[in-house]
Amino acid sequence: MPEEKFRTEEFRVSGEELLAKIKNLLKEGNIRRVIIKDKEGKVVFEIPLTLGVVGALLAPQLAAIGAIAALLSEATIVIEKSEA
Repeated sequence: MPEEKFRTEEFRVSGEELLAKIKNLLKEGNIRRVIIKDKEGKVVFEIPLTLGVVGALLAPQLAAIGAIAALLSEATIVIEKSEA
């Protein structure tokens, strides 16, 4: 079985843009994990995603991200994408 490869991308956003940016990234698909860091670089929230996780299953995580966004003035989103 071949080893799965992935790459990471980072995006800096303001607190107001956080939820919208994550929703857009999830629509693109092919994402394995989403990590949200505060402006000091500490991990605030991490969502491991598996294939087939969509819609209602993500609703609780998106609600939590909305609450986190209200507390952060600046955030970094780190995503891991599968390279298939």
